[in-house]
Order: sequence, then C-alpha cells, then structure tokens
Amino acid sequence: MSSYPPASPAQPTSLRQRLAGLRGPAVPPRPLDARALAALAANPGCGRRALLDGAGVDKTALATALGSPAAFGQSQFAIVRGNSFEAKVKGDGGAELLRLVHAHLDTAAEPPGAGARVPDLSAAGPEGRAARTALALREATSAKDWTLLDHPMLALEVAGSPAYLEPDAVVVHPDGRWTVVEIKSFPMIDGAADAAKVGAAARQAAVYALALERTAGKLPGAEVGHTVLLVCPKDFSNLPTAAPVDIRRERSVTRRRLDRLTRVEELAAALPEGLSFDPATRTAEELVEAVSAVDAAYAPECLAACELAFHCRDRARSADQVTALGRSVRGELGALTTVEAALAAAAGTGCAEDPTAAALHRAARLRAEALELAAVRPPHPSPETPACPC
Repeated sequence: MSSYPPASPAQPTSLRQRLAGLRGPAVPPRPLDARALAALAANPGCGRRALLDGAGVDKTALATALGSPAAFGQSQFAIVRGNSFEAKVKGDGGAELLRLVHAHLDTAAEPPGAGARVPDLSAAGPEGRAARTALALREATSAKDWTLLDHPMLALEVAGSPAYLEPDAVVVHPDGRWTVVEIKSFPMIDGAADAAKVGAAARQAAVYALALERTAGKLPGAEVGHTVLLVCPKDFSNLPTAAPVDIRRERSVTRRRLDRLTRVEELAAALPEGLSFDPATRTAEELVEAVSAVDAAYAPECLAACELAFHCRDRARSADQVTALGRSVRGELGALTTVEAALAAAAGTGCAEDPTAAALHRAARLRAEALELAAVRPPHPSPETPACPC
C-alpha cells in the first residue's frame, strides 16, 4: 500500500514545477555535465536515471539516504592536479594551447599570433552564459581568425529537458571550423595514453560536439570538427602534449542513444502525485518506494558511472534478475528474465517451446556428458614427460 497521500484536485502544473516537486521545492537542480550525459547515453533504456538527471536530483545524496552510497569519484588531489595542469595549458592567453591545435589539426593555416582572440564569456546564469557563448562563436567565425573560448557554456536538449555543458575549451579556426579541446591530467606516455581513459574523454567530447552542432547549423561557414584535441601531461612531467582523437563514431552513437531516451515529461506524468526524491523530507522507506516507481535498466557497467548503481544492483539481485549478470547474458537469455527461470530451463523443466530454453537444456546436457566422460577416462601421461626409470 502506498505511503503517499491520495491526490487531491489541483490546478495543472508546469513541467518545471513538477520536476521541482520531485527533487524538493527548496533543492536547487543539479546541473547535468558531459560525463553524466555520456553515461546516460550508454544506458538509454534506464528511465530512472533519465528522470532523476532531468529533474536535477542529487543522486549522491539520494544513494546515501537509501543506504547504498556511491563508492567512486575523483580524489581532491586529482582535482587540484587537474586544475593546476589546465591553468598551465591555458596560460599566456592560451598561446600553448593554440600552438598545439595548430600543430596537430591545422598546419595549413597561419600560425596563431600573440593577438589571438580570447573573448570574455561571463554572464548571469547558465542561460546568459550560453547566449554569450553563441554570440562569441558567431563573432569568431565571422572574424576568420584564431579564437580561444575558455570554458564556454553550451546548451543541449536531452529527453525534453535542457542541459548546460561546459567544455574545457573550444577553438575556432580561421576557416570557421570549431574544435573541442579536452584537457586531462592523466599522462600520455610515449605518445599514447590509457585506452579506457581516452575512450571516456572521446565520449564526453562527443556530447560537447553535439551541443555545438545546433549553434553551428545557424551560422554560414561554421562547422564542428569531427576530431577533438586531447591535451595531457607528457610522460611523467607537467609539460603539455596533445593527440588528435576522431570522435565520429562516438558522436553518432551518442546522438542515436540520446534520441532514444524517453522524454522527461512522459516519465514524470506516469508518477503518482506527491512523490518526491528529497532525502530531507522523506524517510528511507518512502525514498525506496519513490525510486522503485521508476523502471531501471541495471547493468554491471553502471557501477562505474551511476551513483545509484549499488542500490539498483541490490534490487536486481533480490529480484533474481539476470540483468545483474550483464547485458550480454541478458540479451542471450531472451524471455528468461530471472536466474531461477534460466536454471529451470537448463534442467529441462522450462517451456519446451521456447528456443532459448531448449538451447540452454541442450548446453547443460552436453556439459554433463563432457564432465562424465572426463571422469571415467583414465589420465594419460604427457608425451613430453619421460617415463620414470625406476
């Protein structure tokens, strides 16, 4: 039985008011960043994350209130080191950063001079900063000169909800091309960096490129480059080095997955009135009920990307769901959605008409026969082992 009070007749509320009620009227919305959007795009079937991110819910506080706090995140040392390295790269009006962009992505153009443009992007609020960034991009494209946009603000609509993103930098080339620059503190040793970290950076940059596309489509001569520049410390020093990263695949995949997300208003409309994810006004039992009201699509990969992953894993395990075993296993099992059903099919007590159940039963039978054969067959001495002379 629901612990929420019955809905009473009320005036229709806007989506903004509805989302504010979900996170708590006194709680400011938590902004989406490119890392969160990349993780969301990697699991577009998870309505739970789409709704919570769209409403701006603090998932870290929610996970703690649920008793399953997230156990990942950057250390303060890594954050300080990253900020220090970024300041070094952008020092002296971004001269070193522009040199790296020219050397790796646009050697045919004139080298950036000392008077390269670095416009002021300050404005009130994210909407104001996004508008100021769009204006700076328009002016830089018309000027046909090297321009560095330091921490621009980009707008992107995700599942019907606006998201404001802040890349490390965007460089406008003299030919009107726009390049996203990702500055990371992990090292690039002998010209190569950790593949997993480079992949994560490419997925983040793809989100920024998608946000830039909307503005570029309105400006003649503007084009968002499909290659981003990854800037990292060289070897074990603090000197910057760079490498181009092609993000055409990541941009295409991210666009397709973001388009598949259910719109936030549809998810919010399906929830009962009075439901809230605010840890300050709801008990742990009420929060568990609220979170369970939204369908999730848990996978082990969520443990490295979502604050609620440990709670969702516990729920998936308690419900005996095969999703806890991974997406590949879930895809192979088809209509068998629980571990118990899969084991029953392997034992031959499942639905005989189900081809997946029949395949599991055959595989289990072949495995049993192989184990039985191995048990009765006498061991043979290895031909490489000489016979004992005694």
